Order: sequence, then C-alpha cells, then structure tokens
Amino acid sequence: MDISKKVYVAGHRGLVGSAIVKVLQKKGFKNIVTRTRNELDLLDQKAVSKFFESERPAYVFDAAAKVGGIYANDTYSADFIYENIQIQNNLIHSAWQFEVENFLFLGSVCIYPKFAEVPVKEESLLTGHLEPTNDAYAIAKISGIKMLQAYHKQYGMKSVCLMPSNLYGPGDNFHPDNGHVIPAMIRKFEDSMGSKVTFWGDGSAKREFLYSEDLADACVFAIDKFENGELINVGSGENISIKDLANKVASVVRYNGEIGWDTSRPNGTPNRPLDNSKITDLGWKPKHTLSEGLRKTYEWYVTETYLETI
Repeated sequence: MDISKKVYVAGHRGLVGSAIVKVLQKKGFKNIVTRTRNELDLLDQKAVSKFFESERPAYVFDAAAKVGGIYANDTYSADFIYENIQIQNNLIHSAWQFEVENFLFLGSVCIYPKFAEVPVKEESLLTGHLEPTNDAYAIAKISGIKMLQAYHKQYGMKSVCLMPSNLYGPGDNFHPDNGHVIPAMIRKFEDSMGSKVTFWGDGSAKREFLYSEDLADACVFAIDKFENGELINVGSGENISIKDLANKVASVVRYNGEIGWDTSRPNGTPNRPLDNSKITDLGWKPKHTLSEGLRKTYEWYVTETYLETI
C-alpha cells in the first residue's frame, strides 16, 4: 500500500473497522476516509456510487456488515442475508466502477461446511452443508467471495477475501442475546449479580477466537500480499471448548456464581479451527493470546460502561 493514497474503511465504527483504522493510523496513514451510517447508507446503491465517484479511494477495507451471535443469526436470518448481500454488492461494484486498486473483503468462518475436515482449509468452501443457525449470513458472505472472484476473472479487479475465526475485542456488541459469544458472556456475567448464568448447548462445541486488533493487522498485511480474489483464512491457533471459555471469561470478570447449560438449545458447529498457513507462511502471526485479549476486552467494557454513567 502507498501510504500517501486514500483509504476507505467501510464500517469504521464496528468491531473490526475501528481496529483497522487504528492499525492504519499507527502505520502512518493520514488520508483515511470514513462515513457513519447517517452520512452514507450502504444499502443505497446510488448513494454508494456517488460516494466512490466523489472520493475515489485507492484501497477499500470492507468491514461493514450486519453481524451477531447464534441467536441473532437464527432469529433474524432474512435481515442478515438481505442487508449483507446489499451492502457488499454496492461496495464491490462501485469499487470496480471507480477503479479501486485493491479491495479487502471480510467474511467469517461460518462460510465453511458444518462438518468440514479440521483444521479447515480454504478448499473446504462449498464442499458440504452449512450450519443451519447461521446459513443466511454464511450464504451472503459466500456470494461476496464469488462476486469478487468473478470481477477479478472478468474485469481484472484486484481483491482479497479474509475469513477470520470467531472475533472479539473492544467495540464489540455486548448485548446478552444478539452479541457474539465472548461479549455476550461478559455482559451476562456482569449483569448476573451472582445468580446462575445459563448458556446455549452443552458447552462441548469448540471455537477458535481472534482478537480484533490482530485481525486488523492481518487485513493491512494481506492487502499488500494478495490481489487475485484469494480466499485466505486468519485465526489465532487457539482452539477452546465453549465450556472452558465460559470458565475463562468468568475468571476475568471475577464471577463466582453457577454456570448452567441449556441442552435444548443448539451447540452450533461442533469444531472448526482454521488452517491459516497461507498467511502465516508469509510472516504474519497474531500478537495476543486469548487470555490477553479477554483481559483487554473486559477492561474496555468496564471503562465504557463507567463512562456511560457519568
């Protein structure tokens, strides 16, 4: 990336977008363009096209998406598939139309089949059935990958598609039902007042978690290394059961109450650590362990909660 050129970060207020802006600033980028949802509705094709025509960014980081945990994905599946496809279609097409030099697209580990061989390789895409509780979101993200690859094939558009493992970090959605698993756990433990806290499933499912600033660092690294619409996994290399994660989060939050499991609810995909050798072989690696990331995430949450009260 040319540090003097304009960079557009879509979704800059979100978990990943805010981290990308921070990493770019640390690396000395000055010409970073952002827009709030009120300033630019990414669901509006004409508005997005007009923005690209006016701003002409050289690089685009697409961190804009409707995201949530297992409950939100399952309950609001129509919203997830419509909004995500609409947002990415508008951004990708306008980026091609106004000759963006490279476009980074963010997906999710949920694009892979529920029972893909582990660690999951990029080649597992579309080789089996998806996890039903988040298939709408997954299909939207798969369509973004295929769209970028088609634009590269037909038009020579440069892009890279990063598929991170489960994310967490400062700026996440800490809603107890609609948030990702780690922030939802933090919020439930904090709000419990010592009473029993119950989570979905039996806790046996395993997940790999990636700290948001590590993903942001991988994004800036990858946009310099890939340009042919490649699908690239990004993970932490740490795989943990949801039950062990709950105990680890409880320790960070200093929760000493009972943890229960609602086995009438789904576990989701049983296990899906990523094979991220395509990016690590080029020299990238995460900087945070899960314990370090949890501590920093909880400290951010406590600070923000306190600031909201004054």
